[in-house]
Amino acid sequence: MNNRFWVVGGKYTDTSVNLLISGSERVMGPFQDRDSALSVWREVAEQSRSDFHARYTIAQETGQRAL
Repeated sequence: MNNRFWVVGGKYTDTSVNLLISGSERVMGPFQDRDSALSVWREVAEQSRSDFHARYTIAQETGQRAL
């Protein structure tokens, strides 16, 4: 099984984190391992630390395909 990792997020309309502000979306990756994605996540999280509306997470994509 082959996994890839992505750092995704952006600025949201409010702190309920339900609706992204159009144009603020960011997708970084793919990364071959979680540690690489975590390093980038830490960077963007630190850069947006004072912005209560910005959120980022690490998403994992598995190598499995539907039959």
